[in-house]
Amino acid sequence: MHFLPENIDDYAVKHSQEEPELLQKLTRETWQKVLAPRMLSGHFQGRVLSMISKLLNPKNILEIGTYTGYSALCLAEGMKKDGVLHTIDINEELFDLQRKYFEMSDFGTNIKQHIGDAVQIIPTIDLKFDLVFIDADKRNYPKYLEIIVSRMNSGGIILSDNVLWSGKVVEPLKEDDLDTKAILEYNTSLNTHPLLETVLLPIRDGLTISRVK
Repeated sequence: MHFLPENIDDYAVKHSQEEPELLQKLTRETWQKVLAPRMLSGHFQGRVLSMISKLLNPKNILEIGTYTGYSALCLAEGMKKDGVLHTIDINEELFDLQRKYFEMSDFGTNIKQHIGDAVQIIPTIDLKFDLVFIDADKRNYPKYLEIIVSRMNSGGIILSDNVLWSGKVVEPLKEDDLDTKAILEYNTSLNTHPLLETVLLPIRDGLTISRVK
């Protein structure tokens, strides 16, 4: 989903850092072998994730929604050398593809994969996080926020993807559209939460940056 004119969007991509070769390979393999390849963060958003991580230089990162591992690799680029990135996905069929590319990167031993329900897995990870990226099932976004805030270090960053939800957030809400309803609730919670400072960026399908006070 592009909210900017396509020529402006293309210009922004061309004048941003190039996509690393490993991620180019992962992109190609995802499009060749995996269902719903549009779920990839992609070149431009991936560079945004990488830049935010490099500015923050986090030690502990949590990702909810691994897919084929593209965004995890972007986030890992800014992680401290002794840091750890925990990434959670419910689809066990993608585990081996994720691990293949994690091992091909410089961060293989620092990335820990979890398979299952993030709502149940997050409480078992005994860490405080510096950076969290949420990009999984939209209906659970409000639950994720409730669980995560108390597990963040002060000054930590929560990144939330798809918060514009193909523009549905500004359209009349259909009664049976539970995903959009959850995103609307989530966006309001981010913007009104007493412990968060939030900015919503119209990057791709919407990316929110929330800083923990």
